[in-house]
Amino acid sequence: MGEEKKATIKKIQAAGMMRKIMADYFYKMDRACQEGQPKVAWCTSVGPAELLLSLGFVVHYPENHGAMLGATRTANDYIPVTNAIGYSPDICSYLTSDVGSFIKKETPLTMAYEGIEGVPKPDVLVYNTNQCRDVQEWFSWYARELKVPILGITTYRNIGEIKDYHLQSIVQQMKDMIPALEQISGQKFDIDKFRHVLSLSYECTQLWKKVLETNTAKPAPMSFFDGTIHMAPAVVLRGTPQAVDYYKVLLEELEERVANKEGAVEDEKFRLYWEGMPIWGKLRSLAEFFIGLKTAVIASTYCNSWIFEAFDPKDPFMSVARAYTEIFIVRDESYKEKYIEDMVRKFKIDGILFHDAKTCPANSNNRYGMPERLEKKLQIPTLTINGDLNDLRCYSEEQAKTNIEAFVEQLEAK
Repeated sequence: MGEEKKATIKKIQAAGMMRKIMADYFYKMDRACQEGQPKVAWCTSVGPAELLLSLGFVVHYPENHGAMLGATRTANDYIPVTNAIGYSPDICSYLTSDVGSFIKKETPLTMAYEGIEGVPKPDVLVYNTNQCRDVQEWFSWYARELKVPILGITTYRNIGEIKDYHLQSIVQQMKDMIPALEQISGQKFDIDKFRHVLSLSYECTQLWKKVLETNTAKPAPMSFFDGTIHMAPAVVLRGTPQAVDYYKVLLEELEERVANKEGAVEDEKFRLYWEGMPIWGKLRSLAEFFIGLKTAVIASTYCNSWIFEAFDPKDPFMSVARAYTEIFIVRDESYKEKYIEDMVRKFKIDGILFHDAKTCPANSNNRYGMPERLEKKLQIPTLTINGDLNDLRCYSEEQAKTNIEAFVEQLEAK
């Protein structure tokens, strides 16, 4: 199998529109930073963005910037800089690469967007610990360094059944933020604006879900690697009409591919599920490698993390609390296992690939026997790849590809 030919990734035409709306987003933030209005909030990627947007903030997501550092393969220039100020190499490499790039006053934004000199300085930092503790430590470093206010939501974790007290706590923490956010933004909170933003986020999330579910078709019209790129508007532009418009265009293109039986992988033979974080600096390499093996990586937990079924403009606070508590990373092992079982059946998966990300234990679900339990239940093979989201020192490309080739040979032998 080492002689498998490297194939070309099929271009998704909607990508041009995505590049335009993402450029507009970054330039809007840059103008706000230069002019002082509207105010800039930094927010964790599954934080209360809708509340911030309703109060007129433009919102920067440092995790998105961390992913950009990974995808441009510059993260390893910055991780040691943050290690040198006392932050462990074992903590989130989004955090260490982002903070290191700030210290060095470098960002891929300056390369991608002419005239942008750096990330926008925040007027307030807002986090939610639903993903991990690291986001709180990350934002706390910036609060000390930049001397700006920090507000946070502490979320229950390892949840099985979601109880009312879980949600009431989050609702109250969101409401407690409002006076400070009003003072910083210079705008009064308006429940109708909040409802309107939430309705746009809900429409965005439903369209994104439909986009991902086009991959239930055989052959699948896009890959997991495509999804990690095209999820960007769902992360940073949810709550805006631009995200809604984009996913309508993308969905139409993918539905046309389904109708024409045009797969992302020519002559698709096997269908895999990717569990865990992307390896950002190796997206293209891995996408091309799997195409060469006629193996489609078509579904993931990661891309589905921005589907928020619970959003309801009629009950905005409670529905936001529920939506941001229902996400996979917050839940207990039993819930996660059942979720993956359901996804395997829905997408007709032949095997599961677990990514054990060195610096992201919260999103590495291979460490407590789950792959072995799923193999027994589902009668399909699993493979664990060691790596990291950003720190490429943790990833051996040769070893990973050898293991993947052997895994595909195992599928062929079934």
